[in-house]
Amino acid sequence: DIDRAHAAMTDSPDDDVARLKFYEMVADSELFLLLAGDPEGDMVEPEVFNIQDQQFALVFDKEDRLAGFVGRAVPYAEIPGRGLIHMLEGKSVGLALNLETGPSSMLIPSDAVDWLAQTLRHGPEQTEARLVDMYSPGALPELVVDGLAQKLTAASGMASHAFLAAATYEGGMKGHVLAFVDAVEGAEKPLAQAAGEALTFSGIEAGTLDVLFAVTGDPVVERLTAVGLRFDLPQPETPPEPIAPGMDPAKPPKLR
Repeated sequence: DIDRAHAAMTDSPDDDVARLKFYEMVADSELFLLLAGDPEGDMVEPEVFNIQDQQFALVFDKEDRLAGFVGRAVPYAEIPGRGLIHMLEGKSVGLALNLETGPSSMLIPSDAVDWLAQTLRHGPEQTEARLVDMYSPGALPELVVDGLAQKLTAASGMASHAFLAAATYEGGMKGHVLAFVDAVEGAEKPLAQAAGEALTFSGIEAGTLDVLFAVTGDPVVERLTAVGLRFDLPQPETPPEPIAPGMDPAKPPKLR
């Protein structure tokens, strides 16, 4: 959770990966935002405070932490972290996270908010490279594999499962491919985005991770079943929405 990610970051201040993992956790968490007034539909107005000559919105990773900080009934909104980051981008407003309520209490300045929004927006590019062969993905760093596992666990119901494999392309280029099997309609973009974020927040600057989509019975699925590392996505009891709330950067909450 955010407390553990914050502790890992502060314990190793020179560890870029620990810092990336903390910011990834902020983006992937549901946050409770203190509001200046009651929300009107999807329009919200954060309560903004001046701290150290900068403006900050107050957010908490737990509802009881917000209640403990304010000590009274106040309007607030539960917002996916990535949606909140995109909402505040360019507004010169930082995040006061868990202020005075937990070990992860810290000020995230507005320039860090803008950086995180840009990082989250960096999506995969479409290519036409032709696959020649696929084989075991043993060379991929463990940080990437673990990051993928976490991202795909959060993508509940968006696909049946996925395979990770090393790949050789026409012309001799090598890389890795993540293949989603039986993805639901409309889930392709957030699934590809999740795969890209797993690579970005692992701190791996070099390397590629291509994403493809297949359905049960495709020949490529048979090959991947034989050589790939399988990830089973959690399946909800009820059919999921095509795109999970907060996963689409094009639809953040709106400022009033």
